[in-house]
Amino acid sequence: MNDPAYASVMRLSSSGESSVKKVDHDRPLEGNPSQRKTAVTSAALETAARLLDILVAGSALLLLLPVFGGAALAIKLESRGPVFYRCRRVGLGGREFWMLKFRKMRTGVSGPALTAVDDERFTRVGSILAKSKLDEIPQLWNVFTRSMSLVGPRPEDPAFVALRASEYEQILRVRPGITGLSQLAFAREMEILDPDDRIADYVRRVLPQKMRLDQLYAARRSLLMDVRVLWWTVAAVVFKREVAVDRSTGRLNLRRRPRSLGSEGLQVERAVP
Repeated sequence: MNDPAYASVMRLSSSGESSVKKVDHDRPLEGNPSQRKTAVTSAALETAARLLDILVAGSALLLLLPVFGGAALAIKLESRGPVFYRCRRVGLGGREFWMLKFRKMRTGVSGPALTAVDDERFTRVGSILAKSKLDEIPQLWNVFTRSMSLVGPRPEDPAFVALRASEYEQILRVRPGITGLSQLAFAREMEILDPDDRIADYVRRVLPQKMRLDQLYAARRSLLMDVRVLWWTVAAVVFKREVAVDRSTGRLNLRRRPRSLGSEGLQVERAVP
């Protein structure tokens, strides 16, 4: 995609010492005691999380099979090109993988690497898929192949990860997820990015906040937290409820304040003293 801003990020991320390091996610994290204590996921938790992934992802695929087929057919009928879009992302241990989505854009178009809520490159079907989050359904396959989990940090573009490689080390010790704390907090990300400079705005303002939430998840991850995140994801996607994420604890609640994103655009609550 022809995006000068993204190209500059790519050049910056590939220079100096900003390249992504492969992380041994079984090695204790160097840092303060709380990080070392919570960063290493136990074998029991991994097994339980995998069983949850298989159970929920399998059930979701069966339930959503008609939606999956209908979306694929609509994409093919409206525009030429593949049904799926593959994007390179950084996963567990810093290993890259192909993340799947339903294709939302017309083929052969150029523009910013990050999309806007009413992006003119979207097809009519693609716009519906983006607003409803149904474009994420194919990632259930990523869950089955173990490149992703249902819940975890959002897998990021290698260029953005390389810009903050050292800060990503803790995040990359956890398998990335379809949903998670940062995904719920930034459910309206496409609406808040500066339309005139999406890449710079994302790198400067949004990415650091998402990383803090992903680090919080990596440090406090538990099976109960995963179940809660899945529950609130259903509330957000199916029932269109706005979810607030406490940036200090990861606590999830319904947003009761007026519909506003504030100066930073982050749907969060402040920690209660």
